[in-house]
Amino acid sequence: MTDNKDVLLKIKHLRIEGYSDENWIEIVHGIDLTLHRGEVMGLIGESGAGKSTIGLAAMGFTRDGCRISEGSSIEFDGMELTTTPQADLQSLRGARIAYVAQSAAASFNPAHKLIDQHTEAPLQYRIQKRLESQEDAMQLYERLRLPNPREIGFRYPHQVSGGQLQRAMTAMAMACRPDLIIFDEPTTALDVTTQIEVLSAIRDIVDQFNTAAIYITHDLAIVAQMADVIKVLLKGDEVEEADTRSMLENPQHDYTKSLWAVRDFKRDQKPRPTEGVPLISVKNVDASYGDTPVLYDVSFDIFPGITVAVVGESGSGKSTTARCITGLLPPTKGEILFKGSALPPDYRNRSKDQLRQAQMIYQMADTALNPKVKISEIIGRPAQFYSGLSGPALKNRVDELLDLIELDSSQYYNRYPPELSGGQKQRIGIARSLAAEPTFIVCDEVTSALDQLVAEGILRLLDKLQNELNLSYMFITHDLATVRSIADEVVVMQYGKVVEQGPKEEMFKPPHHEYTDLLLSSVPEMDPDWLTTLLEERGVDDIGEAEKASKQS
Repeated sequence: MTDNKDVLLKIKHLRIEGYSDENWIEIVHGIDLTLHRGEVMGLIGESGAGKSTIGLAAMGFTRDGCRISEGSSIEFDGMELTTTPQADLQSLRGARIAYVAQSAAASFNPAHKLIDQHTEAPLQYRIQKRLESQEDAMQLYERLRLPNPREIGFRYPHQVSGGQLQRAMTAMAMACRPDLIIFDEPTTALDVTTQIEVLSAIRDIVDQFNTAAIYITHDLAIVAQMADVIKVLLKGDEVEEADTRSMLENPQHDYTKSLWAVRDFKRDQKPRPTEGVPLISVKNVDASYGDTPVLYDVSFDIFPGITVAVVGESGSGKSTTARCITGLLPPTKGEILFKGSALPPDYRNRSKDQLRQAQMIYQMADTALNPKVKISEIIGRPAQFYSGLSGPALKNRVDELLDLIELDSSQYYNRYPPELSGGQKQRIGIARSLAAEPTFIVCDEVTSALDQLVAEGILRLLDKLQNELNLSYMFITHDLATVRSIADEVVVMQYGKVVEQGPKEEMFKPPHHEYTDLLLSSVPEMDPDWLTTLLEERGVDDIGEAEKASKQS
């Protein structure tokens, strides 16, 4: 991305330890890393590989309960960060080294406007005065193609979309014109069209300011678009490193090859039953948040044992439809039918058996599970509530559920959520939903925050459970690879409306609705030139225009 190849960051023999069970255990094992000015290095690997730990260490920072071992060297622009006083490190972070987190929604302060949070660092480090910093923020918003760049900064975080918030965070990271930015999974939870906007904006900003970057991700197609060099990690060890094209064309290590081959899972499409009534019917549903309409005449059916994937970008109405089905948001028009009979619109008016039939698995297991409650209690509560189990019968039911999700009860029964990996937490979320013995489960982006190997395991588990228990799934996702893997039927939503629906195999064959074409063409490919080619085809600033065109149609 640049001809300027001065070394900016040099890490030697990096070893990091974590404190567990009254012992220090090494979790990063002697990593070396060299990054030049204007260069982007991709760090990839499954959960627990050490990607984020190494990225934070590049700032001279470790999470609570971790420490950098003696003998490690982290040299940033000639400064040895392992021996630099904390006060000097604090002045370095935010000014010369910036960090862009995975979840912008969790990182912004909800009580302050975007522009006030943007100007905080330039004011603190006396780089700019307030008005000058605000003007610079607006120019960065414009470069990052945020709508109404002179006004959007005066909104609160909850008043902008996820993709806009992620771009606002990138702008905030650039406020002090840092030499290095750590991007930690910045597009993981974004839909494909928004992801392209964010990726192109990040790439532009790195090019324009000759900024070096470490791009942490588990998505190989994404890292192919962003990185000059890729380093593959496994359980705190380096597996291999090479320039991006060489790595994609000829990975050397068996583990790297296994990453390249993930998502092999694709089950056959199940035909819709020719007889019988749907398990769930959404009939001509409108819905509003306050006075703001959000759903318009939404209709589709979900039959027993079938998976219906509901796809669309942020704000399309996917999760809102699920809220209507579960009774969390009563429709303003239309109805939800269960086995042909209308359900009360409000869950508070539904019987215990009606509540039991429909359960949810949430996107972020980290926030969906109480970190202070044992796994046995998290799973046991719904079994106790819906089935009246207690004592040994409840213990046996929890053991059965842990066995269903392929976790050993003797190891996990008394653990707490923070002691589990991301994939294990999601399995606990699945077990909690199964504890009610439902017939229908809403899977709300359940694999979007997981690395590809773990996500494939979750998809295989859900498929196995569906076959064993005859479950029906509404699978909310923005990942079309997931749709290809597990769906039987597909419903495409945009701006609160269903724009196209049908069997999976038909949905992936042209001709498509214009918006479905936009979604399909926005799925990143394992080609370093894919993003550049796509932006050239659409025109660099045409993504917003494509969205407008599909909205008008």
